[in-house]
Amino acid sequence: MSPTESRSPVSHRKLGIFGVVALIAAGLVVGTGIRAREEQGSRLKEWTDDQAVPSVAVAQPNAKVLNATLDLPGRLEAYYRAPIFARVSGYLKSWSADIGARVKAGQVIAEIEAPDLDQQLLQARADLASQQASARLSEATLNRRKTLVASNFVSAQEIDERTADLSNKNAAVHSGQANVERLEALAGYKKITVPFDGVVTARDTDVGALINAGGGSGPAMFVVSDITKLRVYVNVPQNYVPAIKIGAKATIALPEYPNRTFQATVEASSQAVDVASGTTRMQLGLDNSSGELMPGGYASVKLSLQRDSAPLSIPASALIFNGSGLRVATVGADDKVLFKSVTIARDLGREIELASGIAADDRVITAPPDGLSDGDQVRVVGAGAKGKPATASEKQAPKG
Repeated sequence: MSPTESRSPVSHRKLGIFGVVALIAAGLVVGTGIRAREEQGSRLKEWTDDQAVPSVAVAQPNAKVLNATLDLPGRLEAYYRAPIFARVSGYLKSWSADIGARVKAGQVIAEIEAPDLDQQLLQARADLASQQASARLSEATLNRRKTLVASNFVSAQEIDERTADLSNKNAAVHSGQANVERLEALAGYKKITVPFDGVVTARDTDVGALINAGGGSGPAMFVVSDITKLRVYVNVPQNYVPAIKIGAKATIALPEYPNRTFQATVEASSQAVDVASGTTRMQLGLDNSSGELMPGGYASVKLSLQRDSAPLSIPASALIFNGSGLRVATVGADDKVLFKSVTIARDLGREIELASGIAADDRVITAPPDGLSDGDQVRVVGAGAKGKPATASEKQAPKG
């Protein structure tokens, strides 16, 4: 056997072994590539699924009182205000107090000329004098008749008639006296006097003006107001009434004094809710001994609220209003969405005080995305995640 023939089987064996090794290597490469592709596809699917879950930021309701005051518009009124009307008809003879004049109780500020009343008074006095004369004559006649009773010159019937006549005459005298006193009292109203110390805040008459008695035929002749103390009236929404106590302090701001405030005290409440506005009228007392403030003016009233517990507040962006009403979206312990209906106590702009609907430990979604529904899975990010490790969506997306 030649050397060439002896090497040929060995070479074929080596080639076979190399082929097997190469085949195995190729299989390993293919298998490794397939498994790598599967792992990469799995990671991509996981990342894609994670990206489909919306990420939300949550915050717990704030239980701190954001603003313990309530700002409302108010109206200043004089503590005492008296529109003065005439009690007698006539013409204004004179007046002595114009608007802004300070007057004292009992001071005469105007006088009415009433000739009709003067004549009625003269007639009543004349009628009274006639009635008094008739009564005196009747009494004298009765006394003379009584002296003749013993001689049987007059009968008992005549004495009774004369006695009854005297009683009628005396009754007429009393009636006439009352009529005179009534007209004298009316004549006293020709002089218009001030009921209390104050300021003339209105005058709607002048010399020669026709004056009609009573207050239903036109405006008052004068208006006198006591402005040493003012009443401030505010209409408080019904849900705030229990938080405003009698004796509570309030701060008054006025447009004519932009750099000053005045202190007032809650004095009274109407204890009723106006059906049209849903508010309760409250009265505050405001000292004005300096006379700086004017009745009838507008005021901004800041009332102090006294609450038994602090209301819960949330960011305004957390509110959702749709066909289901006013709601907020909360995240449960399983990171699933739960909608809750709420009612607003106060809108403070960026913050909303809620009257009901959520608890202090609720996790409220601060900016809920569109399309959320009850039971949706969400991913909580930020401080609301309570230190949870980053999820797959928070990592970089796989490459390739």
